[in-house]
Amino acid sequence: MFLRLLFFISALLMAYPAFADTGMRVVVPNRDIARGETLSESDLVYGTIPSTNVFSGIATSMDALKGMEARRMLRSGEIVRTDDVRHPLVVAKGSIVTMTFEAPGVTLTASGRAMGEGGVGDTITVQNPASFRQISAIVTGPGAVRAASSALTIPASASIALAH
Repeated sequence: MFLRLLFFISALLMAYPAFADTGMRVVVPNRDIARGETLSESDLVYGTIPSTNVFSGIATSMDALKGMEARRMLRSGEIVRTDDVRHPLVVAKGSIVTMTFEAPGVTLTASGRAMGEGGVGDTITVQNPASFRQISAIVTGPGAVRAASSALTIPASASIALAH
């Protein structure tokens, strides 16, 4: 009975290929890519993996990988996970950065020390060298960060003196 059922399913899949598992389209490197190398569209191709091998974090779009930097060696034809790449670093750990604080009608800038590394769009911790207070900031460019909105809260009891 089991063999008949197996034969029937096989015949059905051959007759109607739309029922067959065509797999999932993923992005794979078409050559070995060294750690630290920036990915371009010419470095990537689409491949197919069986649906049974799918797990979260697999890159399925070339746009998600273009311009990213390899965190590790990426082998030709192997699946690329989103954790295998990062934005190219523009702020190094320990470097001095310009922090920008913006509120309606006010823009303040100050220097700070990056407590981590990051690329454009990444959130890093920045320390004020005078007060040693640490805030979260978003990397906006080489040596530049924007304070996260939660760092801009000013207590209601605070008073601001304006110089004339």
